[in-house]
Amino acid sequence: MEEGSIRMEINILQTQEEQENELLQKNIILTSFDTVLKWARSNSLWPLSSGLACCAIEMMSAAAARFDLSRFGYEVFRASPRQADLLIVAGTLTWAMAGPLKRLYEQMPEPKYVIAMGSCANSGGPFADSYSVVPGVDKIIPVDVYIPGCPPRPEALIHGMLELKRKIKHPEAARRKI
Repeated sequence: MEEGSIRMEINILQTQEEQENELLQKNIILTSFDTVLKWARSNSLWPLSSGLACCAIEMMSAAAARFDLSRFGYEVFRASPRQADLLIVAGTLTWAMAGPLKRLYEQMPEPKYVIAMGSCANSGGPFADSYSVVPGVDKIIPVDVYIPGCPPRPEALIHGMLELKRKIKHPEAARRKI
């Protein structure tokens, strides 16, 4: 009986493989709805066009022809927070600007992501001892990806956006505080 049941299992496995091959030949992909949503969200980020200081120039050059963020699907910089799902804080954040930045973040629809670009956004940079500079954007809003540098190169922004893409596809790898 054992030998017969083994043959039966082999036959069942072969027929399942044949069925899967037939489905693949017809271009049918089997996946979960959640995986499709993660893939769509990670490949269509719409950043909010907001620049606070010199890092904004590097952000603009990353979207220009030489570095071309559009090849990754991130070319649609939005002027309204209600149409954006990614906030790139590029530059020095002062306490006077902290309230409006938090308001912009709160107006963005869920899911929303934040990239802190540059030393000033990460920790206050060379102006950290100043009374008017926020010592890191994460004191105001939650940050998903930190990009170091003063100012960071456009390649660093592209790497940061690809890292965010990876975190969106695999949320179990992200350690996000809210």
